[in-house]
Amino acid sequence: MVAQTKRGRSQDRAKVAGGQKHETAYEAKKTGTSSAAVREAVKQAGNSRSKVEAKLGHPKGPKRAGASTS
Repeated sequence: MVAQTKRGRSQDRAKVAGGQKHETAYEAKKTGTSSAAVREAVKQAGNSRSKVEAKLGHPKGPKRAGASTS
C-alpha cells in the first residue's frame, strides 16, 4: 500500500465529492443547506470546495477558532 502524502490529503480536502453521501452531508451541515443543494452546487460550480461554498452563499471564514482576521 502506498502512503498518502500530506499534499494529497490537502488536495482532497479542497474538493467536494458530490456523489458521496458523507461529503454532501458534511458540506450541507457546514453551510446550513440540504444535501441536494450541495449536489446541485457541485454540478454547477464544479468540485472545488471554495466554489461550492461560494455558490451556496457560505462566506469563507478563518480556518481555526480564535484566528485573527487582521
